[in-house]
Amino acid sequence: MQALFGVIFHLIGGFASGSFYIPYKKVKGWAWESYWIVGGLFSWLIVPPLAAYLTIPGFGDIIRGTDSGTLGLTYMFGVLWGIGGLTYGLGVRYLGVSLGSSIILGLCSVFGALIPSVYYDLFPKEGKDSFTDLITSTWGQVVLLGILVCVVGIIICGKAGAMKENELSPAEKAENNAEFKIGLGLFVSIVSGILSACFNFGIEAGKSMADVANESWKALNPGEGEFLYQNNVTYIIILWGGLTTNFIWCMFLNARNKTFGDYANKKTPLLANYIFSALAGTTWFLQFFFYGMGESRLGNGPSSWILHMAFIILIANAWGLVLKEWKGVSKKTYGTVVAGIIVIILSVLIVGYGNSLK
Repeated sequence: MQALFGVIFHLIGGFASGSFYIPYKKVKGWAWESYWIVGGLFSWLIVPPLAAYLTIPGFGDIIRGTDSGTLGLTYMFGVLWGIGGLTYGLGVRYLGVSLGSSIILGLCSVFGALIPSVYYDLFPKEGKDSFTDLITSTWGQVVLLGILVCVVGIIICGKAGAMKENELSPAEKAENNAEFKIGLGLFVSIVSGILSACFNFGIEAGKSMADVANESWKALNPGEGEFLYQNNVTYIIILWGGLTTNFIWCMFLNARNKTFGDYANKKTPLLANYIFSALAGTTWFLQFFFYGMGESRLGNGPSSWILHMAFIILIANAWGLVLKEWKGVSKKTYGTVVAGIIVIILSVLIVGYGNSLK
């Protein structure tokens, strides 16, 4: 039952992440950097401490009581993840929601799922699953199989994107995605996929803060299992790092592109733009709010990370179909992307089953 709840929480988080970019499409007359940082202020600065305040009494005391080394390492991974998150937005911008998310999150899923377990082989820690644990246990082997199947599904989705690029005329590409650029999109997507995995490393680095929140809650609620919201305090530090990277870059683009005027441009629907950007940013944060809930039920090992990423890929591809990003392609290409989605669904089921054997 715990595994089932964990999968459900990851599904909700995946839906939030796979859907967060949709409100941005409603923003009119603003440059990318303008709506991205407005949404980001909600994602990284406003909503995380609010969530911690509502769920973790004394979260500020936990942060103040944490040693500077832990805070610094957690923040550093946040900065690196911020670069990944920044290029995620560019990848989706140039490749579309469906293809961009598949490539970025596919790489992110593999790095984020496996590197921590390799780390715990080198630096063992009680309660943490090492790569040796995975390859020498039945449940671990099933989880690794699920990861492999997920990679296959991602490759299929990527193949569908290449087929789409070859089939559409310039006019059709402009209609479906006026900024579609396969070369630049692939480059930023690869960078994003690798660096986005640093969020998982940040959770590991700041785990001591989550442990304090967890133990405090368990002392007040004996026999009720693990604290659902323990990671909310860690997110604050990680997301400060992400805010640093994104704020610097977006301000640079505002200056270079002379788009500082966007924020007060009365020729645009200002109120609607701020509302849609805030909605996108808040929706984005909800992915990790529910990730933390799922992690509390499944553990922060490969199972949680791969489920989270697979659900995001699944939802993003579903939105790609709904938004007709595949309009005008052949039945073969359309069938290929649908097959990729089905394979990713299968990988989720395999990972969930493997975790139930643990």
